[in-house]
Amino acid sequence: MRSVTYSMSMSLDGYIVGPDGRFDWTAPDEEVFRFWIDEIRQVGVHLMGRRLYETMLYWETADQDRSLDDSELEWAALWKPLPKVVFSTTLSAVQGHARLASGSVAEEIERLRAEPGQGEIAIGGATLAAEAAASGLIDEYRAIVHPVLVGGGIPFFPRHGRRVDLELVETRTFGSKFVYLHHRVAR
Repeated sequence: MRSVTYSMSMSLDGYIVGPDGRFDWTAPDEEVFRFWIDEIRQVGVHLMGRRLYETMLYWETADQDRSLDDSELEWAALWKPLPKVVFSTTLSAVQGHARLASGSVAEEIERLRAEPGQGEIAIGGATLAAEAAASGLIDEYRAIVHPVLVGGGIPFFPRHGRRVDLELVETRTFGSKFVYLHHRVAR
């Protein structure tokens, strides 16, 4: 069965976006960007909310940007053909290899797990991840922790009021002092 992973950058105090709505502190250096490239190679489909979808739209045409370096072009080449499912109540259409979700997060994950396919089912976005976590659908949590305290905003970890035991899979410290934490849900 395909695993469901939730992977994003977060501040040391646990937020993906600060109270001011900014996330410019999440910009990766070259080493971390290469790591994200390796991570996306394992993904078979990416689930995301409207805000993340709109943020990532740039990468649908980024290959036309002559100012990009080789690693950015490599990311664009991997991201563009990747199937994406967008959860939105306000969008009427999406672009590229994306489709609007036709059901709830739980229904979409159940459908994707039942279909033949390779690669992980990745979830991006804290709101969507919180909904999946509340239903016990996330198998792995992966975070790049940035050395910054933002003091509030959108939390990485969902606040669903139940305990979830985790098993450490991997940690990695990057030269830039970012730390990667990879945990599997203990079953």
